Amino acid sequence: MTNLFKFIAISEGISYLVLFANMLIVKALNPPLYKTLLFPIGMAHGVLFIGYVIVAFVITKRQNWNIKELFIVQLASLLPFGTFYIEKKFVKNV
Repeated sequence: MTNLFKFIAISEGISYLVLFANMLIVKALNPPLYKTLLFPIGMAHGVLFIGYVIVAFVITKRQNWNIKELFIVQLASLLPFGTFYIEKKFVKNV
């Protein structure tokens, strides 16, 4: 389950950055392409975000996280590059 969380954390972080790139770069350069890419990128990011939150709750006991650490892990999902930090610093291989 820990490997699944690591995979989801990295994938969610990448999808977040791709979503930002679509909003900031592609929208300025090619608005029709932006609209075409928005739904699939947004849907993938949404599914990965929900998976990250659910799997974080599931592995809380296995990782010996207290409430504060779980809150930090959940908060990191809202910040760009946050999930990369969590994957490196908080997730221990059990």
